[in-house]
Amino acid sequence: MVRAVSVLLLSALVLTSCGGLRDSRLNPMNWFGRGVSEPVSASAEVNPLIPRRRASIFRSSQDDSYQGRLVGEISELLIERRPGGAVIRASAVANRQGPFEVRLVKNEAESDADTLTYDFRALQQPGRVGSEWSRTVSAGIWLTDNELAGIREIRVRGQRNVQVSRR
Repeated sequence: MVRAVSVLLLSALVLTSCGGLRDSRLNPMNWFGRGVSEPVSASAEVNPLIPRRRASIFRSSQDDSYQGRLVGEISELLIERRPGGAVIRASAVANRQGPFEVRLVKNEAESDADTLTYDFRALQQPGRVGSEWSRTVSAGIWLTDNELAGIREIRVRGQRNVQVSRR
């Protein structure tokens, strides 16, 4: 019994002495100090991982707009309702293998108050034709309930056909 009391007393003394060690330089948790809030400078708003474009005689001033072409044939159009809107998802079969940067681009000329028309576009390079499976690509776009208000028909246009979904 005496041994248990003495061990308990000794451990209590050791633990209470840790409070003084907490703020000393011997504690490795204090080596860098406490965090301090500082205001953000204007130069910190620029992401250092993204290189800045500089004027150069070696760089042409290319247009950065999307240059995709219509994809061959639209094979599927799905409108999936989600809370707060809907996802328009379309699949298409390209003319050649290897389309990339596939997008649904709104066609302002054919869209009106009741109809939304999207062009299924992709950047394509000349290459092999291959199987239909290897040329199939998909793209989607999110529309909110406000954007869908009053819309009765959604059309996705390809080079050879148009898929239509109506309410």
